[in-house]
Amino acid sequence: MSMTAPELQSARTRIHAAYSPDLLSAASQTLSEALTQHARSLQTPDGQVLNWNPPLENIQLALRKLNSHVTSSTEPEVQSQQPKVQEFQQLTQLMLEKGHNLQNPRYIGHQVPASVPLAGLFDAIASVTNQVMAVYEMGPWATAVEIALIKMIGKEIGFPTDKFSGLVTHGGSLANLTGLLAARNLTCPEIWQQGASAKNELMPVILASSDAHYSLTRSAGILGIGTENILKVSLDQQRRMNPLALREIILKCQSENRKIIAVIACACATPIGAFDPLNEIADLCEQFQIWLHVDAAHGGPTCFSQHHHHLTAGLHRADSVVFDAHKMMFMPALCAFLFFKDKAHQSAAFQQQAPYLFDPSAPEIAEYDLGLRTIECTKRANSYGLWGVWSLFGKGLFADLVDVTFETAQIFYEMLEQTTDFEPVHKPECNILVFRYQPDWLQQLSIEQQNLFHFKLRRVIIESGEFYIVHSVIDGQAAFRITVMNPLTTDTHLTKLLETIRQKSNELRTSFPASVQPDHCEQT
Repeated sequence: MSMTAPELQSARTRIHAAYSPDLLSAASQTLSEALTQHARSLQTPDGQVLNWNPPLENIQLALRKLNSHVTSSTEPEVQSQQPKVQEFQQLTQLMLEKGHNLQNPRYIGHQVPASVPLAGLFDAIASVTNQVMAVYEMGPWATAVEIALIKMIGKEIGFPTDKFSGLVTHGGSLANLTGLLAARNLTCPEIWQQGASAKNELMPVILASSDAHYSLTRSAGILGIGTENILKVSLDQQRRMNPLALREIILKCQSENRKIIAVIACACATPIGAFDPLNEIADLCEQFQIWLHVDAAHGGPTCFSQHHHHLTAGLHRADSVVFDAHKMMFMPALCAFLFFKDKAHQSAAFQQQAPYLFDPSAPEIAEYDLGLRTIECTKRANSYGLWGVWSLFGKGLFADLVDVTFETAQIFYEMLEQTTDFEPVHKPECNILVFRYQPDWLQQLSIEQQNLFHFKLRRVIIESGEFYIVHSVIDGQAAFRITVMNPLTTDTHLTKLLETIRQKSNELRTSFPASVQPDHCEQT
């Protein structure tokens, strides 16, 4: 049914109001002031890290806001700009008050950074103007920015000039999937068209570090290789892939007539931040002609640092590399890079045509139609923030961010070594550190009770808003895990963390099962 003339006019009036440049101007100023005040508040000693509310409470509040403004189809809603600006201010404030404050120096949890604030403003340009890219003509500047960054980061990794290629995608999981898809298509080309039913005399497998990220297991399932066909390579005492074990499993696969799609190494692995010995692994992959994929989502930017670049030695020898800017380059999520050592492999992951997108009259432009290489067709320009910050501050800022956060984790390790009730699980190679709270009374309990207490203690800490840390389980025993993802975190904050753990532990003991209360512990 067609719209009536009044309905059409009312709809156009409302649309014009939403697109008003004056409203954008006023709202932008309001947002700028709100963000500035919020950033300053996070530097105060008592600012909340996690604004904790139960899920249903948050969802109900979000629903109330969605239902608070209902306009009939014939009501033009012509009103002054000011009420809309006030509503915008209220919504902005609500979002800031309810959100997770990663810019607080007491956020030392997941591998998600306190991003460089100005990066968000550059990203806002992409969002407000909706810069997207699949073919060059849809996003000429976004494409240019992405390719320029690929060239610059590839140079830092050590790839030979003009021999490599890369792309930016929405997250490391998607980058891992794309890199392994290229490896699968080059190793088992028949699967792309014929599917899992394709006749293949050799059973495909993937060899991966035992500490490899779970996204790689997902990739194996999606690619039709099967999660059970990821063969885990054992680790050394530092939880790094053991090259001797890798050699043994390669030889075993060959004797069993199994085709190795790829070897997956980590730089660094999530559990404790261990960097695999990439040169030794690359030697084996070259000897046996196996694709080497390195998940360097977290540790890749270590190559910028003069103090720590040795940790990524050999990264340039990998056939594919995942490298997240939204981790150790401190960019807003998501901005993940995938590199191919050999430019000839850049289109190996996808083999299809879309006539409505790719213009045969300009074949020279196809090199810049990045949609040919990614799962996404519509892809937002998610490297604007990185390009802007690099252009403003230079690449030295990224070295500083790595150096300071790595050093802060080392300082914390040394602090733990000086205590009698805390125990570091390992010596950190980067900004990831796993440790346990181990007072005498807690050590007298069973491992199951210790683990339960660790889990509950962490929950008490994060819901208090005083700190945000995460948990881990290493060799069957629970532990705390921190990642220094805010370069403004100092030893003062870390000292306070230990005090908070002790304080919350004492409070929790009184409400915990009798088996962990003081009287019982004294009798044990």
